[in-house]
Amino acid sequence: MKNKKIRIGISGAIGRMGKILIKNIHKQKNLILSVLLVKKKKENIIKKIKNLLSEKLHKNILISDSINNVNQYFDVLIDFSTPKNTIKNLKNCIKNNKKIVIGTTGFNKIEEEKIKNSKNKINILKSANFSIGINVILDALKKITQKIGNLSDIDILEKHHIKKKDLPSGTALSISKIIKKNINTKKNISKNKNKKKEKKISFATIRAGNIIGEHTIFYTMESEILKLSHIAMNRNTFAIGALIASEWLYYKKTPGLYNMNDVLKKNLK
Repeated sequence: MKNKKIRIGISGAIGRMGKILIKNIHKQKNLILSVLLVKKKKENIIKKIKNLLSEKLHKNILISDSINNVNQYFDVLIDFSTPKNTIKNLKNCIKNNKKIVIGTTGFNKIEEEKIKNSKNKINILKSANFSIGINVILDALKKITQKIGNLSDIDILEKHHIKKKDLPSGTALSISKIIKKNINTKKNISKNKNKKKEKKISFATIRAGNIIGEHTIFYTMESEILKLSHIAMNRNTFAIGALIASEWLYYKKTPGLYNMNDVLKKNLK
């Protein structure tokens, strides 16, 4: 029944993305906000959340500093918090058979492995960037790299606000991963080792002001340059993408580790 209201929990509720998710959730008619998770349930935090919500909405939403107190009150958890907190929430979702959308970035190798190893237990959707435009670019990079990757020097330029901690950005790393995966194998074999050489991709990173997010990929050939760029004008694009992903994930019956390309697959064909 696709007219059911899907209960959404948000972890990192008063963070940059948490606030924007709260403001945008009403745009998705099949979703209802039911749980907000905060680091500490203090009076000033409750006041901040009340300012984001109407009085009517606030009365129907549970605010907690522990997912253990509210896991029966949401169907899908959207997590834009910290790697440590996300892993904790993932364990809780596995224990209680809940679905989780992960927008947190900056995971280390061990944490990434924990997420990957959970794919057969519950539905997980993880993306470094939930914007539709970026995910269209990620899809286009596959064919572009297959055709001209070995003919080009490849560089990635990414720009974000001064408070963003991880660098390169999660999106830039996702771009790099797709490029490396789609380099023409036959033309990229080492003569000495009979192994696929890893394509060297250069990163340039800028952290300045309040830049939401800009990514540009350069394919520089002998006599020409192909450049793909994406600019996020505001964070609503990430929030709307994450909310669309939450609804898609709720109706996905098979456990697995999914991404935004899976959500957009029908439209990207």
